[in-house]
Amino acid sequence: MTPGNGPWPCRTPARPRGSSSTMPTRSCPDRALSRGRLAGPRLLLAALVALTAIAFRQTHRGSDPTVLLDRHPQGIMGTTCLLAVLVPAGETARGQAALDAAETELRALEARLSTYLEASEISRLNRAGAHEPVPLSAASLDILRAARDAALETEGAFDTTCRPLLLLWREAARLGRLPSEDERARALAQVGWTHFQLGETGARKSLAEAQQDLGGLGKGYAVDRAVEALQTAGIRSGLAQLGGDTRVFGPGPAGGDWVVQIRHPFREGTCGRLRLRDAAVCTSGNYRRFVEIGGRHFSHIVDPRSGQPMDRTPSVTIIATRCMTADVWATALSVLGPDGLEERCRRAGIHALLVVGEPGHAQLYRSSGIARFLEDAMPALEP
Repeated sequence: MTPGNGPWPCRTPARPRGSSSTMPTRSCPDRALSRGRLAGPRLLLAALVALTAIAFRQTHRGSDPTVLLDRHPQGIMGTTCLLAVLVPAGETARGQAALDAAETELRALEARLSTYLEASEISRLNRAGAHEPVPLSAASLDILRAARDAALETEGAFDTTCRPLLLLWREAARLGRLPSEDERARALAQVGWTHFQLGETGARKSLAEAQQDLGGLGKGYAVDRAVEALQTAGIRSGLAQLGGDTRVFGPGPAGGDWVVQIRHPFREGTCGRLRLRDAAVCTSGNYRRFVEIGGRHFSHIVDPRSGQPMDRTPSVTIIATRCMTADVWATALSVLGPDGLEERCRRAGIHALLVVGEPGHAQLYRSSGIARFLEDAMPALEP
């Protein structure tokens, strides 16, 4: 999830290299979009790998042929990106203009939110001293307020102020040793929204060491903004996708639903298919991204409340109306696990599919509402 940001409230920060993906051409039916792997530095953890694949079909709605226009912008938020629209054959210029607007929105958000860009607003906030006012744009304040709300809604399992913990584990990976209890306690003392005050035009910190990392919801927020840009341009059907965060709207190719495949958490291939329309989906998993210290693998997802990596839930898929909501809860439920799942999903207005355990000893947990999105029953989660 990162707008160029390191992972995740809490996912350890690492700048991923790009990966390849393929998209059906405008004239070729029944080809699938599949994502390649993202590779990060060997001892660090890569940003969220693309965990879903979308199948497209060429369509003719009545006598009016519909054209799929797709674009793969490069260098956005440290991950793969896909924008696609369905337009009447005679309106391709309008479709291309809409793709331009969505891409412009994504790049503008990265320039404000990325912690990999020293001039970004969030980087300036992180460098600020105690009580130093930092002017922020409306977009930065909007996402920070959403992040603050998410910390409350998830009971602290999702917290963008956890960057000190992420930096701690990044340094531990570099040194090849686990953080000490004292180091973890010092980092935990720097985490929390009590260290941040958000105003009408900016923010300030009461503790200089406090920092933000918006990776856990930044991609979802950006996907939502890209979809809004497409819709404002008059597009009725399309999608926006960053890494493993996807949002679709309107009828899919062939006039039906958009089909999204869920990657298997323990081996190559997929373990299920979702049918979506006017919905967002995000999958978070620890099986492809981990840090190795002393011969042990540690999850890239860290509990912001304890500072410890979370390995209990190797895959969480969330369906929601907005992509930022799916993004937040994919991380939060990786920390919280399946306890109280039905009630959490009801309150948050989401649907969830969790894989808990290890290969050969995994269990599948679903919220009751997700069954209507599953194309087929989920297969056994054999390794």
